[in-house]
Amino acid sequence: MNMKTRLFSFTIILLLIASFAMAQSTNDAKTSFAVLGGVNFQNFNGKDNNGDKLENDMLLGYHAGVNIQLPLAPQIYFQPGLLYSVKGAKKSYGSLLGTYKLSYIELPLNVVYKAMLGNGYFNLGFGPYVAYGIGGKATLESGSTTYDKNIVFKNVVETGDDLSVPYFKALDAGGNIFIGYELAGGLFLQLDAQLGMLKINPEDKRIAGIFTSNSVVKNTGFGVSLGYRF
Repeated sequence: MNMKTRLFSFTIILLLIASFAMAQSTNDAKTSFAVLGGVNFQNFNGKDNNGDKLENDMLLGYHAGVNIQLPLAPQIYFQPGLLYSVKGAKKSYGSLLGTYKLSYIELPLNVVYKAMLGNGYFNLGFGPYVAYGIGGKATLESGSTTYDKNIVFKNVVETGDDLSVPYFKALDAGGNIFIGYELAGGLFLQLDAQLGMLKINPEDKRIAGIFTSNSVVKNTGFGVSLGYRF
């Protein structure tokens, strides 16, 4: 079973569990909603066309969105969400600095453990996410000179496609994990980490040779979120 099939199966299982739990939930647990936002510290991991490990610098991005919290069992919740998230990385090419920013609509599907701690709740959550690219920009800087190019999302780059255009796959998916603390009034702070499991660089037919197939680029990073649950 490949990684895409496992991720899809896990997502379906979580959705089925949530549907069952909603029908079985007790009166002492309730559904709640939240708005949240924060910063991302993102990077690309993987290997280049020569099979060497990618060496990039982190990109400061951001995210904002909403989630719903559904009771599954005592202290256990299902927490699907919908986020707008900016990811990417920075890369130095001698005197040039390349910056890649990709904008995603993201669907995290987390299971959350909440335990009473002081006047609030300790939160621990994990689960898969699925994201889809909706835009992006690559920027090259050298001194006072800046060159921008819009990112194009394609699964396969054909031989006749523009050599100056940066291409990525639109679909991304992977895993989330986070810890946080929620005050009794609903304000919460959480630290999350994310590991992409899908290759986001497309098959590129513009460059012939065996090295092209060695290239693997995946999203990875962590972030801090501040939100309010009501």
